[in-house]
Amino acid sequence: MDSEMDFIPVLLGSDINVYGMARAFYERYGIKSTAYASIQFAPTKYSKIVNVETFPGFNEDPGFIENMTKIAKRYENINKKAVLIACGDGYVELVSKHKAFLEKTFVVPYVDYDLVEKLISKEAFYEMADRYDLPHPLTQIISKADYEKGVAKIKVPYEYPVALKPSNAVEWLDIQFAGRKKAFRIKDRAEFDDIVSKIYDHGYTADLILQDFIPGDDSNMRTLNCYVDQYHHVKLMCLGHPLLEDPTPADIGNYVAILPEYNQAVYDQIQHFLEAINFTGFCNFDMKYDRRDKTFKLFEINLRQGRSSFFVTLNGYNLAEYVVEDRVTGALKDKPTVYANQNEGQQKLWLGVPVKVFKQYARDNADKKRALALLAAKRYGTTVFFKQDMSPKRYVLQKYAFYLYNGRFKNYFKENKGDM
Repeated sequence: MDSEMDFIPVLLGSDINVYGMARAFYERYGIKSTAYASIQFAPTKYSKIVNVETFPGFNEDPGFIENMTKIAKRYENINKKAVLIACGDGYVELVSKHKAFLEKTFVVPYVDYDLVEKLISKEAFYEMADRYDLPHPLTQIISKADYEKGVAKIKVPYEYPVALKPSNAVEWLDIQFAGRKKAFRIKDRAEFDDIVSKIYDHGYTADLILQDFIPGDDSNMRTLNCYVDQYHHVKLMCLGHPLLEDPTPADIGNYVAILPEYNQAVYDQIQHFLEAINFTGFCNFDMKYDRRDKTFKLFEINLRQGRSSFFVTLNGYNLAEYVVEDRVTGALKDKPTVYANQNEGQQKLWLGVPVKVFKQYARDNADKKRALALLAAKRYGTTVFFKQDMSPKRYVLQKYAFYLYNGRFKNYFKENKGDM
């Protein structure tokens, strides 16, 4: 390729993650992205920087591969590289599963399916973490077979509250029942029996992860976004310090306020792991600081950029540029690893909720004071409010979506976050 413009961004999904990547491509290259998804979500609606085309059933096979076979034909004879970016866990799994076919047409910056299977299962990931000395919470696995022997027979070896989450995040997307959450904080034995029963009675078949609950509020969390090139060398590491999470049951764990942070010890530890397992592409780690032993405990790895990962681009590390320089121009190969956020004077606060909500609900501490100082200095931004993509329809929709967070925090914060 003679020019870095000889490519087309092809995104999978239509949520805030997709919009963040589309915005990164547009800000750096002035290019409009094309996205394919099963349904249209609000963050990408009425946008002029990403065109979304929907196909019912696209988020699983056979709908995915049937439609991708047709979509691939559109890109067969163009004189540009079509860079395929999956922006959700399910799409990552599907892309890796069909990687051999998709690579005939697209640039596919993802690992093979056998490694994906090991990493998307929290159970398998913790086994790998143990091999590479990565700290994680004390963990017990609960299987459907354990439940079928009687929920009352399942031992809970940790003090309450305990954490409970599905091992298979992709299967969990299809499980629905009253009280369903992305992750549970169980207060007592009665609640434990009730939740485990509902999970398996409503069709979930994979394992559950029961964990020692690490004390502390959302400001003890950290999120790390990385890019690893095609030669399995880590090229970007950008650590974020979440100060607030969405308390809505289905969205618990989704960050809505992030300060950039620098921690070389964390960077070194994760870089060693990623290069040792021959990873490639985007990934995102969630971890929490455990004041009991002063370590960061890993919860999971996501084989994609995080839904809030525009905080990386916002702070000067454009995510689109890394994949283009790696897979299109080749310029990334000889560049050193970037360990982000070393200059506090250049840092910006990322918000996914109205400023009013952040000020009211974020825990009062030194980090919040720093965030408030950034707000006062106008050194902050969001993913969806982009001046170059703000028609009246889009502006009203995004303002309404932000406004809804007032009610979500009022209804759910005390129950799900208030006593942490």
